[in-house]
Amino acid sequence: MSENHDDERWRVRFDAEVTFGNGGDLRTRGFMLDVPDAAIGDDELAELFVRHLGLLMVDEVRISARESVREPHKGSRGTTSGSRERGTGGRRTIDLSHTIRHGMTTYPGLPGPEIGDHLSRDASKEIYAPGTEFAIGRISMVSNTGTYLDSPFHRFSGGHDLAGLPLARLTDLDGVVVRVQDADRRAVDRQALLPYDVTGRAVLIHTGWARHWGTDSYGHGHPYLTADAVAWLVERRAALVGMDTLNIDDTDDGTRPAHTGLLAAGIPVVEHLRGLEQLPPQGFRFHAAPPAVEGMGTFPVRAYALLDDEVGADDARATGDA
Repeated sequence: MSENHDDERWRVRFDAEVTFGNGGDLRTRGFMLDVPDAAIGDDELAELFVRHLGLLMVDEVRISARESVREPHKGSRGTTSGSRERGTGGRRTIDLSHTIRHGMTTYPGLPGPEIGDHLSRDASKEIYAPGTEFAIGRISMVSNTGTYLDSPFHRFSGGHDLAGLPLARLTDLDGVVVRVQDADRRAVDRQALLPYDVTGRAVLIHTGWARHWGTDSYGHGHPYLTADAVAWLVERRAALVGMDTLNIDDTDDGTRPAHTGLLAAGIPVVEHLRGLEQLPPQGFRFHAAPPAVEGMGTFPVRAYALLDDEVGADDARATGDA
């Protein structure tokens, strides 16, 4: 007869004190949580606690008065993963890209694009039949212009360039928005990401920094992802990571840990997004495909999201982003 081991499973009773990046705190006493084994560390227990409650913008979790209890699991509630199915109603398109204009500044120190005519309409009148005219434009720019995508080749000589990236990694991705726009510090760390299901999804970090676009403030003091947050995104196999700031890295750190970690794992990066406040937390599809250029690692994209009208309206009201 097989032995039933359900009564040998472990739960932990503990007290927790949680502080949040946007102010406030939460304290619990005698909280019970299913755990894989009694030897679980405090850090892992804190992560399970954050994910179980779906807590957002967590700064720190302190565990105390813990006690392991041998009893059957009660069934921990998972974090909300959201619908991955498309609705039957109408679709909305949300533009998430900055407009590229002649002479604009994207990144301080890099030249702005030069936009002009290769063949003007007036000149074309001499080539085509009367009443027929065309314009052929010309643009000269660095690849890091506007809203752009970084492929692994941007950081690693042996990585996929723009032409080598599969379209499936760049288009029709299930998306999730991580909102940290009210945080009182620049670093976006692992704790901010824990409540979210990121596996196989485009993870868009909404910091609110896009409001500074076109001003001197945009180039200084921007939010960024920490190495610990990047390691978690890689471990959870995010499909793509985007951010609405100057850089996904702290530009004072010359090792560029965010670019290094994500691109080494084959996870494309989209920088200088905008309009993330228009998106629901989940339930949308994300697209950001650059031209297939050989030998180049970065290029502007027209990033956008598609969402069902009813999903977008309901989720926007629920998060105050109407």
